[in-house]
Amino acid sequence: MRRRPLLASDGLIVGLDIGTTKVCAVIGERNESGLLEITGVGVSPSTGLRKGVVVNIEATLRSVSAAIEAAEMMSGREVHSCWTGIGGAHIDGLNSRGVVAVTGKGKETREIGAEDIARVIEAARAVVIPMDRQVLHVIPQSYIVDDQRGIRNPLDMIGVRLESEVHIITGSVTSAQNLVKCVNRAGFRVNDLILQSLAAGRSTLTAEEKELGVVLIDLGGGTTDILVFSDGAPYFTTTIPVGGTQVTSDLSILKNIAFETAERIKQEAGCCWEPLIDSDEDVIVPGVGGRPPLPIPRSQICSIIQPRMEEILSLAKDKIGKLPLSRPLGGGIVLTGGGSQLAGVAELAARIFEVPVRVGVPMSVGGLVEEYRSPAFSTAVGLVLEGADREAKAAPDRGSDSRQREKGQSPLFGKLAEWLKKEFF
Repeated sequence: MRRRPLLASDGLIVGLDIGTTKVCAVIGERNESGLLEITGVGVSPSTGLRKGVVVNIEATLRSVSAAIEAAEMMSGREVHSCWTGIGGAHIDGLNSRGVVAVTGKGKETREIGAEDIARVIEAARAVVIPMDRQVLHVIPQSYIVDDQRGIRNPLDMIGVRLESEVHIITGSVTSAQNLVKCVNRAGFRVNDLILQSLAAGRSTLTAEEKELGVVLIDLGGGTTDILVFSDGAPYFTTTIPVGGTQVTSDLSILKNIAFETAERIKQEAGCCWEPLIDSDEDVIVPGVGGRPPLPIPRSQICSIIQPRMEEILSLAKDKIGKLPLSRPLGGGIVLTGGGSQLAGVAELAARIFEVPVRVGVPMSVGGLVEEYRSPAFSTAVGLVLEGADREAKAAPDRGSDSRQREKGQSPLFGKLAEWLKKEFF
């Protein structure tokens, strides 16, 4: 299923956002200075998903292939693997806590080492989940050393008892497997699955907002994803099975127009905040079955769109209002995703939530800035940034092996030399 050969893919970091209405592929690579740049962006309509879950594998793999091909043509590089986003109503998050005794590097010091941190996270991860679900992420929130709370990194601290508070994100096993199967059959390898709202937060939220506490609302086509940050770490994850597709459907049914026409009108002339509309402004709606086009007041379009958007945002407010937060969310609300491009959505959200609201666009990381600086690309750009972070963390291990090779030693030879020294010298 591969195409004509392009340039080699060494050093490429590819984010693949498979959504209900569109598939986005973003290619990032490091320049001569080692800085990440976006060099390719590809978009393809998505028809094989419903509410974020794969329902047609053949249609989905065709959309994946088309989006990655478009990104490849723009960057002139060939893609072999990607970091893939996962979302949908099956995603769930829970907070857990683990406790271990500190073994320490020496019994006298009780110094906390990396092994202790790994053990306490593993203890927190040991929660009972159904057989049909799998753990996608275990994200540390904070640590407690001998009743001293709020510690971000306990490495090298001295203590007897180590506790960890973590946020665990789980998803359906079959949904994850179907997503991986689509990408594999399209001819690409999945490096890992990353929660879509987590990736969107990575590209749109600032460190200050996460510290103050912020709600990220990703307004997608089939679902609305909610991710709450508190004290710099994820605290709550959920999904509402309603999105922009329902808004388009309302417009299509009430005005007796084709779904595709309704989507175009929503994007070009749609608004969900009535004060922004001029009373005498009209929208030309194409006729059906050879009938002549008809002008419709834009205020009528708004009267259809606004109630549905109010419902979606009110459902999000109900979910957030039930959280036992220790302090108010000082960072306010950040809206992102394709639905956040609808005119008036920030004003409507500000009225409903009664806190500051902004529309989040991906941070500039260089390269094709104009191509990806849109809320619709927040998740795909975030997947590239998250993939780059993970590869950078794995780099030191590879670096130590390469340094041994530079000295004329293979890693195996180095280990053998260490064993010989220990045994015979």
